[in-house]
Amino acid sequence: MQRRVYADNAATTKLSPQVLNKMMPYFTDIYGNASSIYTEGAKASAAISEARKTIADCLGCDPAEVFVTSGGSESDNWAIKGAAHLMMKKGKKHIISSAFEHHAVLHTLDSLKKEGFEITLLPVYENGIVKPDDLRKEIRDDTALVTIMYANNEIGTIQPIDELAAICKERGVIFHTDAVQAVGNVPINVHKQNIDMLSLSAHKFHGPKGCGALYIRKGLRIPNLIDGGAQENNRRAGTENTAGIVGMAEALRIAVSTMDERGKRLSEIRDRIIDGLLIIERSRVNGDRVKRLPGNVNMCFEGIEGESLLLNLDLRGIAASSGSACTSGSLDPSHVLLSIGLPHEIAHGSMRLSFSDENTLEDADYILQCVPSIVKMLRDMSPLWERIKKNEMQTKGSN
Repeated sequence: MQRRVYADNAATTKLSPQVLNKMMPYFTDIYGNASSIYTEGAKASAAISEARKTIADCLGCDPAEVFVTSGGSESDNWAIKGAAHLMMKKGKKHIISSAFEHHAVLHTLDSLKKEGFEITLLPVYENGIVKPDDLRKEIRDDTALVTIMYANNEIGTIQPIDELAAICKERGVIFHTDAVQAVGNVPINVHKQNIDMLSLSAHKFHGPKGCGALYIRKGLRIPNLIDGGAQENNRRAGTENTAGIVGMAEALRIAVSTMDERGKRLSEIRDRIIDGLLIIERSRVNGDRVKRLPGNVNMCFEGIEGESLLLNLDLRGIAASSGSACTSGSLDPSHVLLSIGLPHEIAHGSMRLSFSDENTLEDADYILQCVPSIVKMLRDMSPLWERIKKNEMQTKGSN
C-alpha cells in the first residue's frame, strides 16, 4: 500500500477523534433546537453556552463577545461590511487592508468599493509582512476600518498585530483581523492586543467544517449580516448548529492547550524541509523564515509549473497545494506571491506544504526524498528551464 502524507492542513484539517466524540451526543441524543424552552432545547442551549465560554477563554474575551458563524468567510464579510456600513453613517468611507489578504476579505472590499468606499491596500514587501509605519502614513480622519490578516494563508507570515492594533486604537479606528490561520497556532488575547474584531474557522484546527466565530468587542454594534430569528443575542439569525459549536470549542481548547509543544515539533518539520529543499538549484522560500507559522512551508522552483509538481506529488502519495484552496481552480499565479514581488514565471512554480499534529519527521524525510526528483524530471522536460540555463551560460560567458 502506498504511503500517504497529508500536507495541506492550511486548506483543512482532519476532524479530531476526541472532537468527534464530544460532538456525537448532539447528533443523536441532545438534538433539540437550542432556541426552544423545553428540556431537549434547554440542554442544547446549555451546551452552546458552555462552548461559548470555552471559546472566549481561549481568545481572552467575554462569552457575550463571541458570535457563532458558518466559518471564516462569513465572519470576514460580517465584520468588514458591518464596520463599513456603521462608520459610513459618520461620514467615514475609507478602508485600509493589505495586498495579500484572503479573497474573503479582498472580494468583500471589492463589493464595498462599488458602494463608494475608498480602499487602500498596504504593501507586504519581499518578506510578506506589513510595516506599521505604512499604516501610520495611510490612516486618515475618514478611515472607517483597518483589516489585516493575522497570518497569511499561503506563505504563513505572521503580522505585527499588536503594533497595528495599537495604531488603530490611538486613532480611534476599528481594527479587524482575519485570524483563520493563526487561531490555535499562535497565542492570542484580543483584549490585551486591542483587537476589535477577529474571525476564526473551526476546520483549521481539527474542528468541524461549516462552523466558525466572530469576536466583536463589547460596545461595537455593527449591523447584522443575516437577519431572521433572535439567535446569537439577535445578532446572527439561524438555528444553532449545536454539534458544530460544541466541536469547535473542544477543538480550540485542545489546540490552545497543546500549542507550545506542537509548535516546537511543527517548526522542526518545517525547518528540516526548507533546509533540505533549498539545496535544489534556483529554489527559494517565500516569506520570512522566522516570523511564520510553525507548520508552513512555501517555496518556488524556477523552470516548472506548480500544478505539474502537485500532480506528481499526489502520484507519490503527498497531498500539497500551490496556495489557497479557495482559488485552486484558477490558472493565474497566486496574488500573494505577486504581492511579495515574484514575477509571474517564478510564482507559477510554487508549492505550499502545511502540517498538523498528525505529521512526523518521517513525513518530512519522505517529502525530501520525492520533491527533488520530481523537480528534476519536470525541468528536464521544460523548455523554460532550458532557456533559463542557456541565458545563465551566456551571462557567465560574457563575464
